[in-house]
Amino acid sequence: MKAIVTGGMGFIGSHLVELLLKKNFNVIVIDNLSTGKKENLKNSLKKIKFVCADLSNKKKIIDHFRGVDFVFHLAALADIVPSIQNPNEYFRANVDGTLNVLECSKKYKIKKIIYSASASCYGITKKFPTDEKSKIEVMYPYALTKWMGEELVMHWSKVYKIKVNSLRLFNVYGPRSRSNNNYGALFGIFLAQKLSNRPFTIVGDGKQTRDFTYVSDVVEAMYKACKSNISGQIFNVGSEKEISVNYIAKLLGGKTIKIPKRPGEPDRSLADISKIRKYLKWSPKISIEQGIKILLKHIDFWKEAPVWTPKKINVATKDWFKYLNK
Repeated sequence: MKAIVTGGMGFIGSHLVELLLKKNFNVIVIDNLSTGKKENLKNSLKKIKFVCADLSNKKKIIDHFRGVDFVFHLAALADIVPSIQNPNEYFRANVDGTLNVLECSKKYKIKKIIYSASASCYGITKKFPTDEKSKIEVMYPYALTKWMGEELVMHWSKVYKIKVNSLRLFNVYGPRSRSNNNYGALFGIFLAQKLSNRPFTIVGDGKQTRDFTYVSDVVEAMYKACKSNISGQIFNVGSEKEISVNYIAKLLGGKTIKIPKRPGEPDRSLADISKIRKYLKWSPKISIEQGIKILLKHIDFWKEAPVWTPKKINVATKDWFKYLNK
């Protein structure tokens, strides 16, 4: 079997590539390296074909879809604040890029596309656990563009009879999670702070919860969504457990400092995964306690990550408060 992984040099993408190689897939990685790193696949570079290209340029990617069986579309721009500051870039990457992937897949009659969607489409929901039929309420451009990408994928499936499944990922964590200069993922922030002996910056009272899912469980869900005969479906991917930010800080071990609560962020996050459990026979295996133990063994990955302080966070999230306050 031959598969394309867009964004395969990134956090989740690199773990997916490694899984596909174990399953004896021939893998093509398409990545523009804007956030991904070759280092993430340093042990697998000789086993894959790497195409350094931007998905918004269809001419550069289309020929690589010839003879491919499956496409895993993970490439996207992430993070909240940059999406508020540069919405055009997010539409180009997350919407135009997805459209080009669909057009290339349509031309070469790809057997199935797996789209990596985001649970951020639910916004500040009042339904817990949150199932796939819950109201869509996108709060910022990143969430909007990821949801629009999903809408494109599902529409192309109906009109052009392309087999697809979309996975709405909740809070994914694990080795290689993003450590760029954007203020974003909790674990990247906390682990860099721990390495520098800085206090963990806790937003609000820290009692807010998230549904954290370990990356190996997430890529297993993607693989099952690919191999299943089921198509045209949207599935939540989560742990079905609520974990507080305070508990994460406790497991990591270190001092904490409080910073202001932010608008546009939910106080709770909890996935209803009954659908994916029923149809794809998938359920998470790694507990938060196990996952953090593994993370701490790989903590050196975040040595070069920016160390966020309350002052730096205040500057970085200025537009967050400006535009998302109601």
